[in-house]
Amino acid sequence: MDNRHTQYGNYSVGIDLGTTHCVLSYVELADDNHSVHIMEIPQLTSPGQVENRQQLPSFIYQAHAAELAENDTALPWTTEPTAIVGGIARQLGSKTPIRLVASAKSWLCHGGVNRRDAFLPLNSPEEVEKISPLQATIDYLEHLKCAWDHQHPHSPLTAQEVTITVPASFDPAARDLTAEAANQVGFTHVTLLEEPQAAVYSWIKNCDDSWRDQVSVGDVILVVDVGGGTTDLSLVAVTEESGNLTLNRVAVGDHILLGGDNMDLALAYRLKMKLASEGKQLQPWQIQAITHACRDAKEALLSQLDLESVPIVVPSRGSKLLGATLKTELTQHEVQQTLIEGFFPQTLITDLPVQTPRSALTQIGLPYAQDAAVTRHVASFLTKQSTAADELFAHSNTSNFIKPSAILFNGGVLKSTHIAERLLSTINQWLTDAGAEKVFLLEGLDLDLAVASGASYYGTVRQGKGVRIRGGIASSYYVGIESAMPAIPGMEPPIEALCVAPFGMEEGSHINVPSQPFGLVIGQPVQFRFFGSTTRRDDSAGTHLDFWMPEDLEELPPIQVTLPVIEGRSSGEIVPVNLAAKVTELGTLCLEAIPCDGGDKWNIEFDVRSNNA
Repeated sequence: MDNRHTQYGNYSVGIDLGTTHCVLSYVELADDNHSVHIMEIPQLTSPGQVENRQQLPSFIYQAHAAELAENDTALPWTTEPTAIVGGIARQLGSKTPIRLVASAKSWLCHGGVNRRDAFLPLNSPEEVEKISPLQATIDYLEHLKCAWDHQHPHSPLTAQEVTITVPASFDPAARDLTAEAANQVGFTHVTLLEEPQAAVYSWIKNCDDSWRDQVSVGDVILVVDVGGGTTDLSLVAVTEESGNLTLNRVAVGDHILLGGDNMDLALAYRLKMKLASEGKQLQPWQIQAITHACRDAKEALLSQLDLESVPIVVPSRGSKLLGATLKTELTQHEVQQTLIEGFFPQTLITDLPVQTPRSALTQIGLPYAQDAAVTRHVASFLTKQSTAADELFAHSNTSNFIKPSAILFNGGVLKSTHIAERLLSTINQWLTDAGAEKVFLLEGLDLDLAVASGASYYGTVRQGKGVRIRGGIASSYYVGIESAMPAIPGMEPPIEALCVAPFGMEEGSHINVPSQPFGLVIGQPVQFRFFGSTTRRDDSAGTHLDFWMPEDLEELPPIQVTLPVIEGRSSGEIVPVNLAAKVTELGTLCLEAIPCDGGDKWNIEFDVRSNNA
């Protein structure tokens, strides 16, 4: 008998920390059916008004000191919340966007900024209090924890088995920061799960045992997750072991900042042009404001196809301008045309994302994808991963792209029937042109709730009560090694790459990296350069690369640390070390430097505490 739930609480809890919404689901571990429940989350929707909703909008509002009355922000569990989170933040922020913290999840994985620095809301005036992407993540988790504890006073969330989902393309640093946020809130039993895998788990649970009737050995499932901030792509292969079907995650896509946020902005600029044609010009801050209004209008129009239009009010400043407040509308036709033709155009499999030269000077911001066409990014992924399943199926794919046989959609954007049909028809045309069978669509749950549902179900799978998707880490990771060579004027020493964690390395595993000893500087600031690859599956730990193509490896944010001086050693000493790597149960990566002469080892974790990360 499995009594694990008596040790780790009575529930398996899944949390989808989305770019635009958070969702919490749970499974009672004593329930033999493992039924998944979505928790209604109490939240402020307007000053003094608390409602229970399935989704908690991922927004924080930094109110002016005199903006809200004393009881306007009271919640069922406190009269003084540490942050104004959820529906009220979204509502107030649509009117005053300079005080709205949004897209914190996208900033959390942006290696070009220090994600511990307080700079959100971005470009807001000095009088607006700033918080870091890490703190925003903590605030969302804190609200969810308090909401849970209020409803389950005898089973606090910090005592439960909690699974938090992250994009499959999150690098080790972003995963580590997510785990740190959970630890700061007090969670003690936390696991990270890739969002596309969570969607597959939700599909499995929704189908019960019939999922085995829908797929067979040799099938490759393409998971397309288009959410508020990212487009996340994964491939899951169906294999057989001892007569039973098994699932293997064989590939993940690059981190693509392309989703609902981009679409909201596109709709805002469409309205800007419509108003301009009427002789009405908008200021930049007004465009920012109507972008938030377009988000609400888009969601309403995509979910209610019989709705012809939604009115949009363009805010103005100053009492003398109240009479000149602009009004327009966003129509069903405008939404469908802008989103389908702009973001899901019909393309060929050979049409890859377009890269244009960037300006020398640019504003600090998120590294959004340059090409807005999701279809071209999917084509690039299938082409790049053309051999992803070859090893499992013991045959060579001579085609220029991998051909999925099934597809699973996830993310709020794909709730639109027209968008989903366009993407499905485009992929099927690629397959038809290549002489392959069309993909069949796997039906999941509500696309807004599937990730959280799959996460809580995964908690029961970890106890051996269901089929588990095999995968391990989604990339191979390498540490940069500076070549030893004479100085040449104007030329930096070449960097070689040593594989320290191979693709598919399982959580909870440890591996020694066979190589010559390296010199490790202790007691002084040093920089580690790391690289990742989603395509070099055959590299084992210790593989040494002195040359690679730009598309083979992607450099990750550097890690700047000062390694501690252990007793018996001195600052600045160069210690000969061997390397080892481990993937924690949480799914985070840690590099170990082990002295050749024995003694304590040094851990180089992807906590990224420098100003460059």
